Amino acid sequence: MEYGSTISSFDYENSQGQPLDNLLSKSKSYFGMGYRHTLNKAKTIFLRGGVNYNNYGAIGSENSVDNYFEWDVSYLGIKGGADIKLFEYNDFRFFANGSVAYEFLVRGTQTINNDVFNLVGEPEFNNNILFLRAGVSMQYPISTGTAIVAGYNYGSSILINSGISAEKLNINAHQFGIGFIINLPTCYCDF
Repeated sequence: MEYGSTISSFDYENSQGQPLDNLLSKSKSYFGMGYRHTLNKAKTIFLRGGVNYNNYGAIGSENSVDNYFEWDVSYLGIKGGADIKLFEYNDFRFFANGSVAYEFLVRGTQTINNDVFNLVGEPEFNNNILFLRAGVSMQYPISTGTAIVAGYNYGSSILINSGISAEKLNINAHQFGIGFIINLPTCYCDF
């Protein structure tokens, strides 16, 4: 189980291939939970899978046409990945990790000046994305069955289908989170 902050930025191109340059990052939140399984006896390689709920956003303005715009979107995803133990210092364990998530839009709004638009059903947002993430984490046991985890991940989206629109949107995200690893009652495994 993990909760944290997502600092996201949008790379947007209109149907003529022109980028929207004045977009700034926004800080949102994310939540995830899943299962982690040890792959080797040395307990240095772990597979993990789970679900995640990510909120992304961007904000900007264009002074030449006196426009203000903001995006606020939420994606639900299924993810799989791996953790590799890098080293251990006292009871602290440090990991490199990577994951792939299949995400789809569950909620989204776009604000242009004072007008708010629902993005569900809009081709450049209402598509399926793959989100590739890589990062580092640290865990520390707080009891015989629980460890606290803190980590950082960077990720970028890849469109699976963009519909009929020639517009393109890629999301980049930095995630800082804290969570817990809890051993299941019948599992007497080491973290």
